[in-house]
Amino acid sequence: MTTEVGGVDTARLKSLIERIERLEEERNGVSSDIRDIFAEAKAAGFDVKTMRTILKIRKMNPADREERETLLDIYKNALDL
Repeated sequence: MTTEVGGVDTARLKSLIERIERLEEERNGVSSDIRDIFAEAKAAGFDVKTMRTILKIRKMNPADREERETLLDIYKNALDL
């Protein structure tokens, strides 16, 4: 039996809200784990800012990465860096 209030399927809405809440809890747990790993990396002497940059680069597709690196090289050369 579906209960509706104002044309809204209350059971479906409740189910969706609860799923989102569970996923947000999981995300918070994962975020905490990631922070712990970065703290471990920092304690081991790694530069966390550089690691974050590497992670961002690895997510890019090869064409976008190549374009970014090319533009960076052009700009660095233009500025005598």
